[in-house]
Amino acid sequence: MDRQTSKLTGKRAARNPDKTASFLEHIEELGLRLRNAAIILLVGSAIGLIFAEPLLAFLIAPYGDRLKVLGPTEGVSILIRVGLTIGAAITSPFIIYQIVAFIAPGLNSNEKRPLYFIIPAALLLFIIGAAFAWFVMIPSAINFLATFGLNLFSVEWTADKYIPFVLSLTLWVGVSFEMPLVFMFLGRLGIVSPRLLLRGWRIAFVAIAVIAAAITPTVDPFNMMLVMGPLIGLYFLSIVLTAVVYRKKPENS
Repeated sequence: MDRQTSKLTGKRAARNPDKTASFLEHIEELGLRLRNAAIILLVGSAIGLIFAEPLLAFLIAPYGDRLKVLGPTEGVSILIRVGLTIGAAITSPFIIYQIVAFIAPGLNSNEKRPLYFIIPAALLLFIIGAAFAWFVMIPSAINFLATFGLNLFSVEWTADKYIPFVLSLTLWVGVSFEMPLVFMFLGRLGIVSPRLLLRGWRIAFVAIAVIAAAITPTVDPFNMMLVMGPLIGLYFLSIVLTAVVYRKKPENS
């Protein structure tokens, strides 16, 4: 495969595999990967915009009523925001692949092997986390928020407040469910050991509580525990999975 083919595919493997790539070659490869990611994101965003209206109706369904808009362009901006967010979500595995493909040539065979598992596993865990947020957390949060202070407030939610609330909650809970993959990869590289994770469980619990407080849209402890419970379980699952893949780093490394 010649240099022109290398430019089209973005593969440094086209060059001599035994030769270390120069700084300029790394910059060229990074540019190619960023270009590919941008093209993928644009295509996904276009698809998201096509289906933005039914997706918006789906997101509003838990509220059970039409949302208020307070400006002439607010409805259009919300549709665009939903389309772009969904586009980014559906193309995220392909963007992750571009990142993995960029860093893979710098790893040895033992370090590369987990990368091929990361993309499908990350997508699966994200879907599980997003589904948990949608089917468990959001109905509970909406019920609490819609009935809070009814003797004091008239509850009429606007689109520019409700839609970002639903999207961000689903996104961040989905991302947080990918925690085991992060620790598995670090364990495989020998950076984090299962013993270290087990000894640091108290610190982990505090960190999880802070993350749960940031993610949880309500102030009641019930909804916060809905987030903390799965994250604590995922942390201990991370310890088990890290123990399976852990490779101790050589003393001279």
